[in-house]
Amino acid sequence: MITVGMNYKVLQGKEVQFEKVFANVLESLQTMEGHAKSALYKDVQDGQSYLIVSEWSSEDAFRLFIQSDQFKKVVNWGAEQILSDRPVHTVYRQ
Repeated sequence: MITVGMNYKVLQGKEVQFEKVFANVLESLQTMEGHAKSALYKDVQDGQSYLIVSEWSSEDAFRLFIQSDQFKKVVNWGAEQILSDRPVHTVYRQ
């Protein structure tokens, strides 16, 4: 089992849109093999900073997800229209 922390900084005014897209991504994640659960957290001191915590059965399962066309589409859309900075992903091995 691994836990992945994905940190995102969203453009001002795009917070609600980011949250709505995450809700759709969460539905898709639930169909991915190896995905256990994910949650979105918002920084109370910086409303444009988010953390997605995601649990996977293995690092390989997570890698398959981030190499998927579905993930690439969301990343490209986010980079063009939602994010103010490049996301930072950290893998925590248990």
